[in-house]
Amino acid sequence: MSVAEPRRIVLFRHAKADWPQVSDHERPLADRGRMEAAEAGRRLADTGIPFDLALCSTAIRTRETWKLAVQEFPQRPKTVYEERIYEASPGELIAVLNETPDDPRNVLVIGHNPGIQGLADILAGSAQDDARELMARRGFPAAAFAVLSFTGTWKDVEPGVASLDDFWVPTD
Repeated sequence: MSVAEPRRIVLFRHAKADWPQVSDHERPLADRGRMEAAEAGRRLADTGIPFDLALCSTAIRTRETWKLAVQEFPQRPKTVYEERIYEASPGELIAVLNETPDDPRNVLVIGHNPGIQGLADILAGSAQDDARELMARRGFPAAAFAVLSFTGTWKDVEPGVASLDDFWVPTD
């Protein structure tokens, strides 16, 4: 693959979690979250992006979100469960992306706020249509995702390098 071909990063926040008496890392999805995860999976599949790699936080709610969402995909990408995504800052998420091998063209990151929203804000040097306005107005609710594109290698991921091409939130 040529580095001139655009790559995509899709930042996907886990679906709505429940609040049982367990540690934060062990929180499962709420009933609404299970429905939102499947809906987000359908919308991700509808983008037509052929995901090569999914990087998923090890938290229960992100793993459950991914398990439900990926069932909607025509083909399951390689999945790596990455502890560093849990509670990661935008800078820590950039470090994880910078370590991605050159082969994957389209990477999906399933994580948490405020890191996922912060990373979308930081990476987006430009935006298509009203994606930035929608993200600013809606925040980055559970099960939302942002599609960003850039040219270069994964080592080139840094603030301002990408275009925010799409932003989707589940229906209320």
